[in-house]
Amino acid sequence: MSHKTAQPTTEDILSRKGARTAKDIPKHVLQLLQAGQIESVNLTEWLAVDHLLLFQQIIVEWKLHNESHEIIEQLARMKEHRIMKIIPAIASGWLQIMDNQDLHGRSSLFSALAEHRSDGVRCWAAYIIGLDPRLNLADKLERITPFAADHHFGVREIAWMAVRSPVTAELSEALELLAHWVTHPDPLIRRFAIEVIRPHGVWSKHIQQLKEQPELALPLLEHVKSDTVKYVQDSVSNWLNDASKSNPDWVRQICNNWAEQSDTKHTRRIITRAQRSL
Repeated sequence: MSHKTAQPTTEDILSRKGARTAKDIPKHVLQLLQAGQIESVNLTEWLAVDHLLLFQQIIVEWKLHNESHEIIEQLARMKEHRIMKIIPAIASGWLQIMDNQDLHGRSSLFSALAEHRSDGVRCWAAYIIGLDPRLNLADKLERITPFAADHHFGVREIAWMAVRSPVTAELSEALELLAHWVTHPDPLIRRFAIEVIRPHGVWSKHIQQLKEQPELALPLLEHVKSDTVKYVQDSVSNWLNDASKSNPDWVRQICNNWAEQSDTKHTRRIITRAQRSL
C-alpha cells in the first residue's frame, strides 16, 4: 500500500503559528512569503524574508523590468541586507521608479504597495512616506497613519521607524502634532505616538534632545499614564525606562507623581515597568 504525504491546505498555511527558528520554516511557507502571497505570522518569519528576492518578484509581477534594472543592481551591490538596511533602500528605489511616473501613475503605484497582501511590501510603502522629500512633517504623519494602525506587527514597527528621522529633525513641531495622537480612540495610534519619540528606541538612532530634556514629551506621556491597553502601557513604560538611563531622578519623580495622581492598576503597571532598570 502506498502512502502519500498530505499537502498543506490554504487553511493550514493561514492558521499556522510560525516556526521558532528560520531553519524550521517549511519550504512551501518560505516560498509563499518570498512571492509576496502571504504575510509573516511571527518575528522569525518576518526576519527570514529576503526583501531583494521579494522586490524582484513584485517587479516581475508588475512588469517593471525596464524601470528597475539599475535599482536591482544597486541593491545587489549593498554590503549588507539586514532588514533595517534593505527596506529603506528598496523604498528609495520605488521613489526613483515613481519619479518617472505621472501623478496618476505615481498614486496608483503607491496604492498598490500600500494595500498589498504582503506585510513586507507594505513596509516598503511606509518607508516611502518617510523618505519622500515632497512631503512635510505634517503630511508624513498624516499619511503614515494607516501603517501605524496596520493589523500586522511588522508594518506597525516599520511605520514609526520610517518617520523617526523627520520627527527628530523637527521635534518641537512633531510633539505638537502628536498631541492629538495620544488621545486617539485607536490604541495602535496612541502607541505609535509614544514609540516614535522614544529617547533610545529600538533599531534606531537616539533622540539626543529627549535624552537630555525628557520633560519635553511629558504632555504626551501624561495623556497615557493610565491607558487601559497593555500595548500602549508597554510603550509608555519603555519610554520612561529609556529616559531613566540618562535621567534616573526625573523618571523616579514622574513615577512618584503618577502614583499619587492615578492610583489605578494600569498606572501601577506602567511605573513598575518604567523603573525596572533603576
